[in-house]
Amino acid sequence: MTTDFYDQLTPLYHLVHQDWNASIQRQGEQLAGLIESHWPGSRKLLDVSCGIGTQALGLAMRGYAVTASDLSPNEIVRAGHEAALRGVDLALSVCDMRQAHAHHGSGFDVVISGDNSLPHLLTDHDILTALKEMRACLREGGGCLVTVRDYEREERGKNLVKPYGTRLIDGRRYLLFQVWDFEGEREGEHYDLSFFFVEENLSTREVTTHVMRSRYYAVSTAKLMALLREAGFGDVRRLDGVFYQPVLIGTRA
Repeated sequence: MTTDFYDQLTPLYHLVHQDWNASIQRQGEQLAGLIESHWPGSRKLLDVSCGIGTQALGLAMRGYAVTASDLSPNEIVRAGHEAALRGVDLALSVCDMRQAHAHHGSGFDVVISGDNSLPHLLTDHDILTALKEMRACLREGGGCLVTVRDYEREERGKNLVKPYGTRLIDGRRYLLFQVWDFEGEREGEHYDLSFFFVEENLSTREVTTHVMRSRYYAVSTAKLMALLREAGFGDVRRLDGVFYQPVLIGTRA
């Protein structure tokens, strides 16, 4: 389900941002600041859920040596195209983050997973597996940096609408919104997400609706921090106000 969701989302993914190029620059600057603050001198980075490259591109444009992978083949193709357009080098490949070490090997200074990617893994066991793989990719003293939604602040229920606003691009208007449906007996730990893109051709008034569906684990940051510690990370912390999502960090002792 996750692979299909992102394969379908790939051509429209940049519309999630009001200005994707500005987001690339801003997030690259913010992440570079965090990396330098907590693991100074780091240059060799691994992004295990790069998508179309928002964070990987921003960091590569700041001079980091970035290796990046994602579960979605379509996203990897687009990330490569975007890197070429910007004249930056990204070592790109398709990989499930639960197999990161087997695929990428060790020796990285910092491993990153941004944009609430980790909660696509629907069990604590799968998240712990991914975190252990990320730790194995690191040199001693290397860092893990994860950004996620703060699910403790999110309402539980069904038919929850999350608006993203409108975008005007090349004579087309896009209306973006998500619909969340929580289920389960344990206070809605999982939810199904439908992401709608309503596309209107402003000259012909023709309207096309695109919808992609996936599922998430509404895991708390406290639970994720406990799993980071269980995976072998030390100095685990939550950082607020430094990125558009809460940032969780840990260091391989």
